[in-house]
Amino acid sequence: AKDPLIDRVVAIKTINLGLAMDEKDEYEGRFYQEAKAAGRLNHPNIVTIYDVGKSGDVAYIAMEFLQGRELRDIMNDDGLLPVGQVLDIVAQVAQGLAYAHEHEIVHRDIKPANIKITPQGKAMLVDFGIAKMATSSKTKTNIVLGTPTYMSPEQIEGTHVSVQSDIYALGLVLFEIFTGRRAFKADSVQEILRLQR
Repeated sequence: AKDPLIDRVVAIKTINLGLAMDEKDEYEGRFYQEAKAAGRLNHPNIVTIYDVGKSGDVAYIAMEFLQGRELRDIMNDDGLLPVGQVLDIVAQVAQGLAYAHEHEIVHRDIKPANIKITPQGKAMLVDFGIAKMATSSKTKTNIVLGTPTYMSPEQIEGTHVSVQSDIYALGLVLFEIFTGRRAFKADSVQEILRLQR
């Protein structure tokens, strides 16, 4: 979309809040959690949030419009990447994560689909939809949120998630970029947890 006030192109993420009341509260809470988490961050490797709001049954976040491709698509289309490029991408993501962690925000869903690579080669961390702020009680213990293939054992078990959970997930992404296969592939969350041990 185009922001007419400052004449810039933005990306808009929306959710329909016209759901059953119990679902509405959960989804709306997680959506605003993303806006609050990512909106506190200002780093070259993290997507910038410009605005958040609600119009009727639609909540929205206006953010930086990123040109480029998801790392997942690059991996699927291009196969194994050169070692130097892999290390550069992972180092940039690690810098963005370190900044988020310094601001007490744990992303909780690090995976190739949440890393966007611009045409200039900049790696951008996106989608803070299940991020947890250290001072927030919004994301409760014993609720499993995230993508199981990239989750740490404590995240799968629904126990305390910390910055180490993000680092673990980034390690799994690094493994996959280097080898072309996921470190843990299984048909169930329980099986992934068993393989991790």
